[in-house]
Amino acid sequence: MATTFPASPESATDASHGPRLDHRLHPAGRWIFLALLAVGVGYAGYSIIVDTAQVGEGLALGTFAFLGLALLIALGFEFVNGFHDTANAVATVIYTHSMPAALAVVWSGFFNFLGVMLSSGAVAYSIITLLPVDLILHVGSNAGFAMIFALLLAAVLWNLGTWYVGLPNSSSHALIGSILGVGLANQLMTAGTGGTSGVDWSQATKVLTGLWMAPLIGFGAAFLLLHVMKLVLRNPKLYSEPEGTAPPPKGIRALLIFTCTAVSFAHGGNDGQKGMGLIMLILIGCAPTAYALNRTMPQSETPAFVASANAAAAAFATHAGSHDAPTDLDTARTVLTRALQARHADTPQVFAAADALSRDLGHRIGAYGSLDKVPAAATPNLRNDMYLVLDSARLATKDKEASAKIFSAAELTAIKAYQTNLEKGTRYIPVWVKVIVALALGLGTMVGWRRIVITVGEKIGKSHLTYGMGASAELVAAGTILAAEVYGLPVSTTHILSSGVAGASVASGAGLQPRTIGSMALAWVLTLPAAMALAGGLYWVFLGLTKM
Repeated sequence: MATTFPASPESATDASHGPRLDHRLHPAGRWIFLALLAVGVGYAGYSIIVDTAQVGEGLALGTFAFLGLALLIALGFEFVNGFHDTANAVATVIYTHSMPAALAVVWSGFFNFLGVMLSSGAVAYSIITLLPVDLILHVGSNAGFAMIFALLLAAVLWNLGTWYVGLPNSSSHALIGSILGVGLANQLMTAGTGGTSGVDWSQATKVLTGLWMAPLIGFGAAFLLLHVMKLVLRNPKLYSEPEGTAPPPKGIRALLIFTCTAVSFAHGGNDGQKGMGLIMLILIGCAPTAYALNRTMPQSETPAFVASANAAAAAFATHAGSHDAPTDLDTARTVLTRALQARHADTPQVFAAADALSRDLGHRIGAYGSLDKVPAAATPNLRNDMYLVLDSARLATKDKEASAKIFSAAELTAIKAYQTNLEKGTRYIPVWVKVIVALALGLGTMVGWRRIVITVGEKIGKSHLTYGMGASAELVAAGTILAAEVYGLPVSTTHILSSGVAGASVASGAGLQPRTIGSMALAWVLTLPAAMALAGGLYWVFLGLTKM
């Protein structure tokens, strides 16, 4: 563990006036760290036992152990994410002597925790929608569990490898590459409609666009912001290097602490959701009765759900043409599944199937009275039907111009309202999941951060970070990440911030270190194919083991 405690001025480094990064961890710090870790694990186990007991879904010892292992790997991803990505946030305050290294990592870890707790959950499910439809629908199958372990292990292994050599690699990039690798491997290993139908490439394109744009945004925006700051804020101290180990003037110090806080909070809110989404997949696979449906929805919302289901069904039926709603619901499910695989859901046959399933969903949920009263045996099928209709409706109305030619304004309003109710019923995150992910990310921030901090602080620009360089890079990173969360887009804190440091270095006239920039670019280019290959290979191995 690498958490440190503040150094006295006399113990600071040598003539280079760099920050002291080699303090030993105080024994009390280790005990506090371990206690928080134990509390988090215990809270997760207790919550699972309570949740499953409330719905009468007892877990066998083997299933509970399997679930525990999967959760530990998922939390391990967030833990590694903490010390891999958040090191970027603390590098500027450490190298400008605005905060001692110990205080900086604890401060950042706390605000990562808050960011996770106050996050919306939108990013979590934008990640999950990259997965193949058949694996999401059957996440509790052997293939579903092989998928989860393969993508988690691939992302963790790649993150650890790049951390070991000190490269600011993106955890988001690694996770998305792993998901795409599993999707392609699944499609190639099973009979299907084509080699790419295992991946939702429209969603993947949306996500990947954010990832490749991140370095450009970070570099360009920080470059421009520093120039604007020089025009507006004419304090020469802001654009000078730290003097020895003395902290900056109070105003500048407050600015740098604020930007570090903002990046940490934004990082927690965006990156923490990726772990939440993966944990929900694990929980749905191992304990579907307790977690496949949002049983916390109040009974008072059931009439509105039934009304929206019937209104949307009527809209679908109007455009089903000569196709009658299938009386066999399995036929309707097959039609919608194939439509999602082919990414084409605006045909009369699909509308007829959506009509049939929507009316049946309204009838079933109305008969139960609320999602909380859905019996265990009916939970998996009900959840899958809700998922199929939700994603089919979203796909059919995704193109606003095309959908406006098919549906009237009133019909689109009814379908959108139905989608909102379906999301409430299937896409939720229990409070305890947020808590343990927040703990994993926050505690991870306090461990192993030195390697990435040194790269960002010393090896990107040719000269020492000035106060203005650090502030401009972090303001750009925080603003971009917070904006991305509003739209449910996963972005890379690492790419934005390290590129922001590079942009600020160029704007200040300091120049860049070609070797570091080349290594970072290589890691950025290789992460996606490497994670895809690693996850695809692991999925093939794990799936083979389940068949033995």
